[in-house]
Amino acid sequence: MLIGYARVSTTGQDLEMQKEILEKKGCEKLFVEKVTGTSTKQRAQLYEAIEFAREGDTLVVTEIDRLARSIMD
Repeated sequence: MLIGYARVSTTGQDLEMQKEILEKKGCEKLFVEKVTGTSTKQRAQLYEAIEFAREGDTLVVTEIDRLARSIMD
């Protein structure tokens, strides 16, 4: 299963473009949130996506910076 994760940093930004891209890529389940990317600690939807994923699933993001800002994250 393809699992999509979309994130924007501020409430003024729009998630629609990311959601549209993920749906076109074939993601069956989407997790979306509006939260800063400076840390993964406050990102509930990211953790839910990881918990939802099963062996063989793929987590899809539109750009790598939507997932994390550094290798440490």
